[in-house]
Amino acid sequence: MTATLDLFDGSFWNDPYPAYDAARADEPVRRVDLPDGPVWMMFRHADVRAALTDARLSKDWRWTLPPEQRAEAPDQPLPMMLLMDPPGHTRLRKLVSRSFTLRRMEELRPRVEAFATQLLDELPATGKVDLMADYAFLLPVYVICELLGVPPEDRDDFAAWSNTMVDESTRDQAMEAAGKLHGYLSQLIDAKRENPDDALISALIQEADGGDRLSQAELVAMAMLLLIAGHETTVNLIGNGVLALLTHPEQLALVRERPELMASAVEEFLRWDSPIHSTPVRFAAEDVEYSGVTIPAGAVVILSLAAANRDAGRFDDPEELKVDRDASGHVAFGHGLHHCLGAQLARIEGQEAIGLLLARRPDIALAVDPVDLTYRRSTLIRGLKTLPVTFG
Repeated sequence: MTATLDLFDGSFWNDPYPAYDAARADEPVRRVDLPDGPVWMMFRHADVRAALTDARLSKDWRWTLPPEQRAEAPDQPLPMMLLMDPPGHTRLRKLVSRSFTLRRMEELRPRVEAFATQLLDELPATGKVDLMADYAFLLPVYVICELLGVPPEDRDDFAAWSNTMVDESTRDQAMEAAGKLHGYLSQLIDAKRENPDDALISALIQEADGGDRLSQAELVAMAMLLLIAGHETTVNLIGNGVLALLTHPEQLALVRERPELMASAVEEFLRWDSPIHSTPVRFAAEDVEYSGVTIPAGAVVILSLAAANRDAGRFDDPEELKVDRDASGHVAFGHGLHHCLGAQLARIEGQEAIGLLLARRPDIALAVDPVDLTYRRSTLIRGLKTLPVTFG
């Protein structure tokens, strides 16, 4: 059975969860016809979590080709860790992970706090504000540019290219943005080789493992991945989290009363309205069976993280927002060898951004009816286009 009407269509964008609930109950593994072609989707937490570590679901697109063509086909043109299987993935992850220690991420917390404070200072004291454009969108850009060592004057271009690549853009627009970003990062890496600093790109240039180093192409791909993954997910974590609180006054009151709950609240925002709808595609290297359904070899496979995080088989009362619940086990950051490298930084940004906003602007309120909010039309990203709020 195929279906497009209830998934990625019409009212789905504003509230995808009824469609996800129905899919989990009726067809937890199903074929869906999308504009770019058919994909197989999984919706249950147990299936999604298992599939995230299933080596039969490869990142290599060549599994979609007939065997006689596979050996002749070119490899992935961009050596991006997210698009690779072991052993290539293992090598890159080992070289990069030493620059992403919990300690290094925690050392960024004061800078995150400073950026959030600066942005809040620049917002008007009273009146209407689009919190997405003027706060949630800007903070992660500032942080990721600080992390990579991108000059402040280049932030706007950086953010625009990232947006175009993941949003409802044409293939040509996305390719053009990717080309501009690739060119910019290539030049930036060359500049860092000449004049190293203490930012991440310089650290990655220096990082070695028994004489092994990242190539120029691998450095560019890694920086692109960090920008897109690090920026886009955190923008939507902040936006979705603030909206969740503004539409659940009793939960907002609880966080105000007990600010120490902010860390668990962020985990709940990640579970309850995940900033990522679905994983990037995987490819079945052989026939694979989940929930009694066989996904054929060569199929394109997408795992619904948002649906998995609302599975009653894993979480009690999954449709309820509870900022003090133990939301561990959510798959908002993936699971297994592709678990998000920057998860801890995203958590820190979410905690500081939302915590400071509530402390500094206790009079914040939603400026429109929630049903009038518009979401971005991306099968990958789950986030608001705008979030109009009032102060004062």
